Amino acid sequence: MRMPEVDAALLERLLYCAVAAPSIHNTQPWRFGMDAGTRVLHVRVDRERFLPHTDPRRRAQHLSVGAAVFNLRVAAAHFGWEPLVRLLPDPTDPDLLATVGLGVAAPDARPEYRQLYDAVARRHTSRLPFTGRPVPEHIVAEMAAAARAEGAHLDMPDFAGTRRLLGLTAVAEDRNAADPARAAEARTWISAPGAAAPYGIPLTSLGPRDVSSRMPMRDFTGPLPALRLPALRFERHAQVALLWTPHDRREDWLRAGQALERALLVATRHGVRTSILHQAMEWPDLRAAMRGARQRCAPHLLIRFGYGPDGGRTPRAAARPAGAGAARGRQGHDATGDDGAPLP
Repeated sequence: MRMPEVDAALLERLLYCAVAAPSIHNTQPWRFGMDAGTRVLHVRVDRERFLPHTDPRRRAQHLSVGAAVFNLRVAAAHFGWEPLVRLLPDPTDPDLLATVGLGVAAPDARPEYRQLYDAVARRHTSRLPFTGRPVPEHIVAEMAAAARAEGAHLDMPDFAGTRRLLGLTAVAEDRNAADPARAAEARTWISAPGAAAPYGIPLTSLGPRDVSSRMPMRDFTGPLPALRLPALRFERHAQVALLWTPHDRREDWLRAGQALERALLVATRHGVRTSILHQAMEWPDLRAAMRGARQRCAPHLLIRFGYGPDGGRTPRAAARPAGAGAARGRQGHDATGDDGAPLP
């Protein structure tokens, strides 16, 4: 069977989906390349987009890249390819986190997750209060199944478990606010209205604080109260899910990122809003406490989900080929062939 051509327009669509992935503080810590001869996309980490205080082990950075890899898989499947993924394919090249080959898909073997393509552009974080209306069990079960399909687990705690996890997140949020270096690091990723920066979180996308202090949403403004939105009342009974893997290796982080994005896209497809609570994972003792009674559990983040208004969108760096027939993406998204040659 003849392999389809990958022209600049199609490459742009693939990368558009990839960069729509969530990333910690919207750092977008990825770079992309393509081997012109083998039709293999290379996904590299951008070491300059690093949070040394928030993410010293670069675990969250790997989660972010893993989410982008899943979006590439969704787009590739949507356009008719079979995405062939290898994680950490070259031990001598630690910055190469994954490759995604564009194989020829058999007519009866197209992956089910290709149906999530339309949700890729619609998914974004909502830091606003939710209504409190429970998400039906069949949707929650589908989100959990999506995570399991990627080698991770998504646990939905009961009322007491939810209070415990949110309590640990609140402790972490208090610690972050009291740590000048961490607070300053978070503020550097806030962008002013009208700013041209394609990274970070615009002021318009920051959420309010919970007037009742039950929901520990991240405060990016720190000691700058003039930038804060007025406090609002959040949902009284939150629905949250803990994403975890049995092991805590780099490959597990990448798998967890793919599981995260698959679960978020399932939620988006059903009209469910989501936001990510990562604060407790930034402190080793609190991250360990998030395990609860589980013996083999590496927690990665807490997903808050429910119904409510759209949150403000965050910008994305462009991922378009620059020039006719060329395949070099702008804004750090390198889409050339490995030898720098344009795509045929």
